[in-house]
Amino acid sequence: MNCKNCPRHCNISEPAKAPNLIGEESEMAPLTEGQRNRRKGAGFCGANTGFPEAAAVYAHTGEEPPISGKRGISNIFFAHCNLQCCFCQNHEISRTIVDEERIGLRGVGEIVEATIRSLQKTENMVGLVSATQYAGLVPEIVEGLHERGFFPTVVYNSNGYESVETLKEIAPYIDVYLPDFKYADGMLAARYSNAANYPEVAGAALKEMYDQKGSSLPTDDDDLAFRGLIVRHLVLPGQVDNSIRCLEWLADNISTNIHVSLLAQYFPPEGIALPDELGRRLKREEYEKVVECFYDLGFHRGWVQELEAADNYKPHFEGETRFGGNEN
Repeated sequence: MNCKNCPRHCNISEPAKAPNLIGEESEMAPLTEGQRNRRKGAGFCGANTGFPEAAAVYAHTGEEPPISGKRGISNIFFAHCNLQCCFCQNHEISRTIVDEERIGLRGVGEIVEATIRSLQKTENMVGLVSATQYAGLVPEIVEGLHERGFFPTVVYNSNGYESVETLKEIAPYIDVYLPDFKYADGMLAARYSNAANYPEVAGAALKEMYDQKGSSLPTDDDDLAFRGLIVRHLVLPGQVDNSIRCLEWLADNISTNIHVSLLAQYFPPEGIALPDELGRRLKREEYEKVVECFYDLGFHRGWVQELEAADNYKPHFEGETRFGGNEN
């Protein structure tokens, strides 16, 4: 089987899936560094797409209100990523090669069990965070929860760089799409994410998500979304024009009735090389220009942030909490 989960279509043959049946005990010896390095050379993202890995599953209360609720969503933070943005805030777990100590869960069975434990403490919501490289296993994970008697609202939290074919395949298992729309500028996408075709590919993916879910975001008695689409956009320092063009594209090609979350939480990640222009935080006037454009274009559903959000959304993957001040 060749991996075509994402638009890069690496066509790399997937390694055989390791046995990890739900409900059965299985002891898996950690991979040696040599084994991991050989495996990481396979495709762009570096993942074994037949055997999912995740950093952890935990309650996160810092998402949009209809997603987090009062108790938070059980987010599954998958390892690796098909986009590899140079400014990734989760770079510790998203890179092609991830340190062994950052991988807390291996295989569908462990991920399902950890999710069930987390759901005891959170809203009945599960977030699949950066799951694109493991999209073919989404049905197995969701069905594994169902087999254990858990039927959470499933949120597909994506970077937006998705294959329409894959989205059609996982559609029956996804309740809410939560994609990014990062770039309307292909040159910027190439510079920051090695994906010059991001605007076209993400645009097609967003249209598919919209076709599946529409612009409404129905909520239950607890104000939690159970179906719909929320598009996120992270405003980057020095790139106001790109943000405005993203909003213009959404207005012209999707709808001004969709829910848009404008993120001001950018911070320069530590320990990685960045282009000079990304070495600072967002300025207030930059963010305010994008917010003004949001309203001028006729958008009327969504969320904005305070600039101080950057201090509260710095992830770390050690200890009991992963985000400063935003997690149970």
